[in-house]
Amino acid sequence: MATNSENASIGMFASIADPHQSTNPEGWSACKSTKAVVVGIYGVPGSGKTFLLDQLKEELGQDDFVFYEGFKMIATLVPGGLDAFQKLEEGQKVYWRQLAIDTIGKTCAESGRVAVVTGHFMFWPEDEAGWQVCTQNDLDTFTHILYLDIPAEVVAQRRLDDVKRSRPSTSATHISKWQQAEKTELRRVCRNHGILFSLVSPHPMMLEQVSTLLHDFRRHTEKYNLSQAESRLNEIVAAGEGRLKAMLVMDADRTLAPQDTGTLFWQKVLGSAKDDADPLKTLFDSPLLYSYTAFRQAVLLYEETVDDEKFEAICQDVASSVAMYPEFVSLLQLVVEQEHVGAVVVTCGLRRVWEKVLEREGLSKKVAVIGGGRIADRFIVTGAVKAALVARLQTAHQIYVWAFGDSPLDLEMLTKADQAIIVVGEEQTRSKTMDVDLFNAIYDGSLRACQVVLPSDASPRLDTKMLPLIQLTSHEFVNSVLQRRRQNAGLQVLHATDRNAAKLLMTPMRDARNAGPVLREAHHRVGWYLATEFLASVIGMEEYSIPHVQGHQTSGHRLCNERETLIVALMRGGEAMALGVNDAFPLAMFVHAGRPDDIKLHHLQGQRTVVLVDSVVNSGKTVAQFVEHTRNLHATIRIMVVAGVVQAQSISGGSLAKLARHAELCLIALRLSDNKFTGTGVDIGKGIRFETLVTGSEVYLQLLGGRGSLELGEYDLKMRNNILPNEDENDLSSWGFLAFHPLSEASIFLWEKRPYSSELTSNLPEFHRIDLMTGSYFVKLVIFARIDHLAN
Repeated sequence: MATNSENASIGMFASIADPHQSTNPEGWSACKSTKAVVVGIYGVPGSGKTFLLDQLKEELGQDDFVFYEGFKMIATLVPGGLDAFQKLEEGQKVYWRQLAIDTIGKTCAESGRVAVVTGHFMFWPEDEAGWQVCTQNDLDTFTHILYLDIPAEVVAQRRLDDVKRSRPSTSATHISKWQQAEKTELRRVCRNHGILFSLVSPHPMMLEQVSTLLHDFRRHTEKYNLSQAESRLNEIVAAGEGRLKAMLVMDADRTLAPQDTGTLFWQKVLGSAKDDADPLKTLFDSPLLYSYTAFRQAVLLYEETVDDEKFEAICQDVASSVAMYPEFVSLLQLVVEQEHVGAVVVTCGLRRVWEKVLEREGLSKKVAVIGGGRIADRFIVTGAVKAALVARLQTAHQIYVWAFGDSPLDLEMLTKADQAIIVVGEEQTRSKTMDVDLFNAIYDGSLRACQVVLPSDASPRLDTKMLPLIQLTSHEFVNSVLQRRRQNAGLQVLHATDRNAAKLLMTPMRDARNAGPVLREAHHRVGWYLATEFLASVIGMEEYSIPHVQGHQTSGHRLCNERETLIVALMRGGEAMALGVNDAFPLAMFVHAGRPDDIKLHHLQGQRTVVLVDSVVNSGKTVAQFVEHTRNLHATIRIMVVAGVVQAQSISGGSLAKLARHAELCLIALRLSDNKFTGTGVDIGKGIRFETLVTGSEVYLQLLGGRGSLELGEYDLKMRNNILPNEDENDLSSWGFLAFHPLSEASIFLWEKRPYSSELTSNLPEFHRIDLMTGSYFVKLVIFARIDHLAN
């Protein structure tokens, strides 16, 4: 029969109502970093828990730690002490166990100290049925559990030799079964409740080992973890002595090589290649998933399984089994020869394995590894940490980032990077869930990426339109990685705002009476002017032979590499102006693009320069999307943006300025304007939305979405007060709508002017149909009012 102290112990997980059901691992991660750290010291009776607790108390002191024996805490709370507790019904005992652990948790939360509590998981007298004792409060309080995994024979002998406590004789065989049951069940329970668990085996340095773990438990939070990872990154950047302008940030397992080194490690430890024998698979398949807590638990698995010397030996053995893709070896060999480009491996796996792999390839002196695997590493790497390190490179160090990854764990990092490369391996080894996550990230616009297929005969992910193919060893790709980028390059902005030519050219564009061919011709002339006056100067001219009117050959001039220039009309506002640019450079390729993905890879192949043409650049967001898409397809191509009117804010701190942080971008405009307003959009039914843009004394509504025909007669068009912010409505006398096709003979219709009110509402019965199949119609809202002060 168990003694009073054994039966009274707290911190034990009993068979209460469904205690092993999973909860939200993200919730654990958030709350465990703010609540008290409470560590359980577990083991069967006779394992030496009390002896270890006394040693820890002397070793660690009580400034940062406080030590409890579970049964003594219960004795202080229950009137009559342990004797009275033993006489209670089981339901009453649960109450006092809950109160004991709650008291410990509350005391430590108030003091900020770490609680170390001895306890039991279950009682199992020999030849009797065992039982678990616990409360839900235990599950909510404990953050860590250390289990003393003492050989059963040693425990049996200690129980016989114990003169202080009366312990029943128990065979080593039964103790072994008891221990195995506790370890198996505790692992499962802890995984399901976000509690870190580790075995502690007896050896001469056990006190030092447990002390090290407790110090780690005391300080380790997600915030601390990230600070340590960032500190390591800062060291790597500092080694570049300020010369680094670009960095390759690479995942390791199944990115640099087809193997998963974590799986290989456990195969060598366990001597089995079966997936169900891999403790990492069991861990990451649990409710913890791939959380911070899960990766911390993985480190404890490595720590409890092998000592430092054995760990090092197995890492060496694993490294010898890893064969890096030759394409990555070739690329990194070129990178390590550069002063302005660096490379770092950021892995959720084993740092030491990848350091050894890189050392074997002769890359370790220049390619660092950020990763964990041991408590001594001070941090673990999660998907969120990868993304944070990329962001730090960009913001704190102003470094352009190329990111390479293969799995959903890499998506945050890939999304943050300036250039994202998805590594796609053989179908049987690649991530099974990546396609869905990748599709969603690309579809919602958060990710623009290319893919590299390794080996080259493997099938690509998704389709090559959504995820274009590249080759790591192609001359074009290597040049794009190794090219020098200007730090904070900014925009090269050329404009004619104060020139007489701009004033003359802009007048017909701003005249509300102009439409159809007159307006088209005005935009056309602006395009030709900007091409000849500015584009030709930036890109350069080349001579070629032409026949002279007098019958001999002479020199003519054209745009340098004109045949290798692509003019893109951003539809539909940019078409007329783009045609003017094309008139100046007739040998250039011409493409219409209503959306960024209308620009295809084959449009850019063999080209040196892309000229994006739009009539008005407001926030710069639309043009920025086209620029980003073009760079994702061709990282080194020169991009020029040509526009009639450009809002000044877009180039001082808007989307275009951010894009030009690391790569050259030239913006050419007829006029810069300080006037800008982008409305939240006007919905006129059936998914058709217009975006408002104030330019001078007019408000343009640009078609944002919708296909098919729109029955205008059935809908109200509401224009709210925020169309013209900060204006006194007394300044606004009347308003009207003009719909037109920019290339048509005349306006389609003009609605009657109506008095202005704070909420403008127009029922539109007279004109019943605008065909939007081609998206070719604009709607122009003309404000007939005294608002000349809005114009520059």
